[in-house]
Amino acid sequence: MSAMIQGQSLSPFQEEEEEEEEDDDDDDDDDDEEEEEEEEEEEEEEEEEEEEGGGGGGRGRGAAEKSNREREEEGLAKNPNLEHAQLRFLLTTPKHKNDAKLKSTLMEQIKTNEMAPFYEEVAQELGWKKDEALLSTMKKANTDKLKQLDEAIEDAEKNLGETEIRDSMLAKAEYLCKIGDKANALTEFRKTYDKTVALGYRLDIVFHLIRMGLFYNDHDLITKNIEKAQTLIDEGGDWDRRNRLKVYRGLYTMSIRDFKTASQLFLDTVATFTSYELMDYQKFVTYTVLCCMIALERPKLREKVVKGSEILEVLHGLPDVRKFLFSLYNCQYSDFFLALASVEDLMKYDRLLAAHYSYYVREMRIMAYAQLLESYRSLTLDYMAKSFGVTVSFIDQELSRFIAAGRLHCKIDKVGGIVETNRPDNKNWQYQNCIKQGDILLNRVQKLSRVINI
Repeated sequence: MSAMIQGQSLSPFQEEEEEEEEDDDDDDDDDDEEEEEEEEEEEEEEEEEEEEGGGGGGRGRGAAEKSNREREEEGLAKNPNLEHAQLRFLLTTPKHKNDAKLKSTLMEQIKTNEMAPFYEEVAQELGWKKDEALLSTMKKANTDKLKQLDEAIEDAEKNLGETEIRDSMLAKAEYLCKIGDKANALTEFRKTYDKTVALGYRLDIVFHLIRMGLFYNDHDLITKNIEKAQTLIDEGGDWDRRNRLKVYRGLYTMSIRDFKTASQLFLDTVATFTSYELMDYQKFVTYTVLCCMIALERPKLREKVVKGSEILEVLHGLPDVRKFLFSLYNCQYSDFFLALASVEDLMKYDRLLAAHYSYYVREMRIMAYAQLLESYRSLTLDYMAKSFGVTVSFIDQELSRFIAAGRLHCKIDKVGGIVETNRPDNKNWQYQNCIKQGDILLNRVQKLSRVINI
């Protein structure tokens, strides 16, 4: 500090006071720096505690953030639980009809969730003798819970707002769905839907109704609510619910044998799948591969599935599905037939695919035969039989059947034991198709003319 203020000199005492003030200022600055360093250290410790989940407010905030992430990852509740429907289906098949382990698993779920209405349906369908004591206990528990839910709705109507009323009604609808009371659950969901204003909540209710349709295999309920969901999505649904609808629609189209549509919808969502209320990711990838194998051309299959990183990552845990995909793609036909047998068994005991397994297996065999024949102008029956790991008589019978049906474009020289390909060009195919359709039309006109006087 300068020894002159406004041109006046300072006395020795004043100079000492000034020096003391400067020392005090320096000490204050040092103290401030130390306090800042301590605060920074405390902040770093808090951040470390948040990251490690340790102590104090940091732990609370970390736990809250974690619970939010978990809720987002969990998605919608498994209600109704489609695994119960799968167990029920397996117990209707001849192979698993008397499977004590499956029956015990299903009964354990019924007891845990007090599913009295569902138990009555299952016992009647599967021919089980009802446990009247168990049924009475579950019915009483259902009655008590429904009474409690009705009281909550009544209290909300008297003392609370529209949001609380809607939440209470939704809780009742979800409980009825959980115990398997389909008719009353549908009624309550429709009442709740009418009370709901927010678009997202309305969509969640519609998704719930679609799941109920999938659970009970109610095609009318599924199609109506898929259309309703699409309408709501078009009005401004968010990204997550748009993707969720694609998975729901894909699962339904697969169940009605529209594999092409299902493959497109599944591929659109394979990188963003969150619909764990329907199935786990492994099953989703299995369905995706099965649909794509039968629906996509070879170049598209290579681009979307064979080279698809998300699918390949999961296929390491699905050896049968992986072998099925790559054996056909790599032209390892004997391995493909073995893998196809495993896939047939998988589809036969999947409730959504069981009705289509014979069709699927037949179409995949035709695809494999056609893929081999495309590479040659002619080849021997013996070579084809060895390629597929079957007998000559089997391959002869298979080719004869598919040639007669117009599914394979080749002919068999039985004397020489040779198969010759004869690929029709596009114009000839259009001509033949025109003639065929014309004959069908003429036959219909003739039948109609017998009934109507012209």
